[in-house]
Amino acid sequence: MYAKRHYGFWMTFNWSKKPFIYALIYAFSINILHLLLHDHIELALPWQPISIIGIAVAFYLGFKNNSSYDRTWEARKIWGGIVNNSRSFGAAIVSFVQGEQADKVKKELIYRHVAWLTALRYQLRLSKEWEHTDERVNDLYAPDICEKYYEKLDDEVMAFISEEEFESYKSKANMATQILATQSKRLQELRDLNYFEDFRHMEFHQLIVSFYADQGKAERIKNFPFPRQYASTALWVTIVFSILFPLGMLGIFEDKAPLLFWLSPIFSALAIWVFFLMEMIGDYSENPFEGTYNDVPITAIARGIEIDMRQMIDDENIPEGVKAVDGFLL
Repeated sequence: MYAKRHYGFWMTFNWSKKPFIYALIYAFSINILHLLLHDHIELALPWQPISIIGIAVAFYLGFKNNSSYDRTWEARKIWGGIVNNSRSFGAAIVSFVQGEQADKVKKELIYRHVAWLTALRYQLRLSKEWEHTDERVNDLYAPDICEKYYEKLDDEVMAFISEEEFESYKSKANMATQILATQSKRLQELRDLNYFEDFRHMEFHQLIVSFYADQGKAERIKNFPFPRQYASTALWVTIVFSILFPLGMLGIFEDKAPLLFWLSPIFSALAIWVFFLMEMIGDYSENPFEGTYNDVPITAIARGIEIDMRQMIDDENIPEGVKAVDGFLL
């Protein structure tokens, strides 16, 4: 997530400059061909039908951007729910768990929850073929994370659970799911040992259910891409419009002064850049967990939860919150 007030213009332009450059070259080529062939063939097209196509493309890009934004905003709401439920879980642990070695038990339960958060955010950062894996922020989540998943994850998770418990998850398809299952079993064991009564055990169980629900919602966004028919159509209609646009501009500027005639490719390139910029914004908002510039900052959110929960038990060596680097919060 970009954490500063605005993207700078040159930062935005540099990110989206290829369509402008290609459009500028194409539009100048059209003007040159017009000068060379105007006695033999008319390249200029009527402006009216091209403008109608442009309106249709703009509406379609608006639909795509709205749908992509909905996916990003839903992802943020899901992690907002994880924040709230995690704080409730931590408060319940501190209040409900009573008995011999209660402090040790509280620390165990809170640490296992932080391990679940860590496993979940790593799983959500795994690469999917429809994502922009070549543009992950600072290569922090490198495209080879799928192959080195456990090598990257083990140090962080084993800071909160035993190596034996961690090893038991390696053969499982979904580590985060299994961590919650272990947490649920452990809560039952603690109930059998009378660390809390049945009513409070049910409250714990409902919180585990909420964590499974939040995880499932996040995995739904991660594993089901924005429908490819909508994403692909937006790209292709933008390309078609971009091909026709300089031909329409040619019809407007061909009888103007030479300076205006040679400025028309610049106007064409600017208009095409705006359309492609809208398309790219929607494209990069589709996948809020892919590890690029406009993601939901789940690393920072998870760290904030960890700090809150560990402070509830007056733990030691609590890390600082994640800071933005060059304006980007991970």
